[in-house]
Amino acid sequence: MAVAAQAQDVALRSRDGAIEVTGTLLGFDGQFYRVQTRYGELTVDGSGVLCEGVGCPSLTDYVAEIDIAGSATIGAVLIPALIEAFALSEGLTATRQAEAGGVTYALSTRDGADPGRTVGRLTVRATSTDEGFADLLADEADIAMALREITPAEVALAREAGLGDLTQANRSLVLALDAIVPVVSSRNPVEEISMRDLSRILSGEIANWSALGGPDVDIAVHLREAGSGLAHGLDRRLLEPARTALVDGVIRHADNAALAAAVERDPFGIGFASFSATGDAKPLVLTGSCGFQLRAARRTIKTEDYPLTAPMFLYLPARRLPALGRDFLAYTRSEAAQVVIRRAGFVDRAAEEVPVDLQGDRLVNAILAARTPADLAELRRLAERLGDWRRLSTSFRFEPGSSQLDAQSRANVRALADALEAGEHDGQELAFVGFSDGRGAAPVNLQIARDRAEAVRAAVLAAAETADLGRVAIETDAFGEALPLACDDSAWGRQINRRVEVWVR
Repeated sequence: MAVAAQAQDVALRSRDGAIEVTGTLLGFDGQFYRVQTRYGELTVDGSGVLCEGVGCPSLTDYVAEIDIAGSATIGAVLIPALIEAFALSEGLTATRQAEAGGVTYALSTRDGADPGRTVGRLTVRATSTDEGFADLLADEADIAMALREITPAEVALAREAGLGDLTQANRSLVLALDAIVPVVSSRNPVEEISMRDLSRILSGEIANWSALGGPDVDIAVHLREAGSGLAHGLDRRLLEPARTALVDGVIRHADNAALAAAVERDPFGIGFASFSATGDAKPLVLTGSCGFQLRAARRTIKTEDYPLTAPMFLYLPARRLPALGRDFLAYTRSEAAQVVIRRAGFVDRAAEEVPVDLQGDRLVNAILAARTPADLAELRRLAERLGDWRRLSTSFRFEPGSSQLDAQSRANVRALADALEAGEHDGQELAFVGFSDGRGAAPVNLQIARDRAEAVRAAVLAAAETADLGRVAIETDAFGEALPLACDDSAWGRQINRRVEVWVR
């Protein structure tokens, strides 16, 4: 945590002796004291006071202590890689030491007046998303790693524990992107599967491969442990919409690599793996009755066109991290960190431009799905309007049955606002382009799509407070149901089709 000597009585006295605060020292981040007093919890700038008492930390020998706990998918590879890269960027040496329940990285100076001095220790406990939130709530972690959003019950407990409102934008960040990928053995003849059939397998309604065009043999279901973010993702994306429960007898695995290896060995098994760790197992293509196909790939995950995308979160309590911790979090959003994220096998959040000639699959699908001459006319208008534009990988989607942006999209608002403030789009034109599902009348869908595009544009501009908007032209347009990404005959298909894209030229 922020200071080694905690739960000690201290007195903080102003340098002129006029003001004194006494209480229990809760933390020290190298700059600020956090003290529980009879007036409540106070944060006091250390530069203006003198600390007296056995609990007072050393200002000269201060070592930042930061505990990071939670999702093994995030903590086993990605966070360690980012810590090591961060240390290198800061001119520090990172020394790794395995300890009971985790790994600690001691960061020490290389040069200067005091080479070899330890300035920070970052401990990573790669357990599960559930345990990460539990550690955060118990004040046993400074940062929680999660492959899902925090639940309402956890939000309430966090407020009671004095950690603030963890649903606020500054209490979490999307570190990278992953996805849930259905996988089978390379010896299994099945190549594709629908989302509906995935939920039917998980519920036990489909128990034999013959129902999917495979051999007449029972299906073995392989999953991660119950507290993992991937397991929660399956509940939210597949079981809850179908209003069903998980079948008994699933085979659980402690980590992603073990799951993928077990599925590859089992010709009659199906697993739900992390995109970053499918191993030698064969990913299944998601399909629907209308013939659309969706593959888990870096670009489809980044744009959320793939429906089982899983944002990777870091959650932070409402207290100051040590300066070293704040610098590390800032580094995770840098361009250099995005390279580290890609090399670690995950999907980074750096915006990419996708020209029209690399979007042939979805344009062909849209033409095949067109039902009327009006649909084809709208597609022609889209081609004429955006033919010389490029789609940004930054997309915006909404919570099911809601006008509220989903977690990844809320992070995208901040990311695009930061890009505008940094001048990355100066001299360009940006267009927020709305799309809808195909349910209902086409004119109504077009207006809904236009309203969504306007709402997202307004949210981004409100967040880009310091941007010089005179340097970039920003407009909106909408094409309603003209460019579907999935079949409209399922809730998840309609969810994927309701979106706002960003185009640039």
